[in-house]
Amino acid sequence: MKKIVVLGPESTGKSELCQHLARHYETEWVPEYARFYLDRLAEEYQQHDLKSIAEGQLAWEDEKAEYANKYLICDTNLIVIKVWSDHKYENTESWIQAQLDNRKYDFYLLNNIDIPWIPDPQREHPKLRKHFFDVFKSYLEKNDQPYAIVSGIEGDRKKCAVDAIENYFSGTKNAGIDPA
Repeated sequence: MKKIVVLGPESTGKSELCQHLARHYETEWVPEYARFYLDRLAEEYQQHDLKSIAEGQLAWEDEKAEYANKYLICDTNLIVIKVWSDHKYENTESWIQAQLDNRKYDFYLLNNIDIPWIPDPQREHPKLRKHFFDVFKSYLEKNDQPYAIVSGIEGDRKKCAVDAIENYFSGTKNAGIDPA
């Protein structure tokens, strides 16, 4: 089973794309645990909450992996928690970094910021989408992670993602190149 992570800045269609890919490949997808966690939090999250979110994300991932068929589609991973922690608190807890260093994923889809921002109570930085896109891209490149940029609206975005997966796993491997 291959693990595919969909990541990117806020409001770039990650969850919708994950659901589409899971249907397309008839497999499981791992929702973003942070949404579940933050919906149940009575106050604003603190840095210590990030470890709980990371633990929940990994637990959901491990559970869904047992039922996945060929691919496991992950709506985010600990890279997002690291990026948020570094941005908001200027550091990442060592446990989170260790988990990030030890968990392996096969391919990343980095969602572009070419779709409109949709307000949501959990979204914090509408004006920093380009910044976070660049941070995610830089992280993937610095850590030699295979990825493709997913662009386009609606059906084009979904096709771009499927084409990137098919190209990568068929050996075409245009990692780091926007296939659109």
